[in-house]
Amino acid sequence: MREVDHRLLSAMRDCGTDPKVAAAARALSFSGEHGALWLAAGLTGAALDRDRRAAWLRGTALIAAAQAASMGVKRTVRRPRPRLAAHQPLVKTLGRHSFPSSHAASAAAAAVALGTLSPVARRVVPPLAAAMCVSRLVVGVHYPSDVAAGALLGGLTAGLGATWLAAGRGATGA
Repeated sequence: MREVDHRLLSAMRDCGTDPKVAAAARALSFSGEHGALWLAAGLTGAALDRDRRAAWLRGTALIAAAQAASMGVKRTVRRPRPRLAAHQPLVKTLGRHSFPSSHAASAAAAAVALGTLSPVARRVVPPLAAAMCVSRLVVGVHYPSDVAAGALLGGLTAGLGATWLAAGRGATGA
């Protein structure tokens, strides 16, 4: 598995040699730091959609929970970030540990939670979340297994909160 992980990462990091791909991957990586893009999207939804404010806030809380869960696992597992002989990472990271990808966890949580709250979010968030996950490979800071585990953790976190999220639909206030 380790060899497959390394080969897939190398192939994805090679995509970052294209300046346009590298710029997009950097932008996604930057905007996803600490789940910022997704948290901002949830709070924006809460501000704009008064009828479902509680649901948007609950969805945002599920994203924060996925982010926190991934950080907890990361501190326990302590897998070092990948080092590729042929390429340096395209971004600096705040931490040294790689497993699971917190970017992927918050992105998957957003796709599950926010994607249920509006037709626009349902069309926009999942593909953007997938691009966020791929960006972590293109910038060379996660193995594919880190991203897969992060996405699974985020999706499960938001999925486990689905009943709570649904209880906030249609309610006003928070």
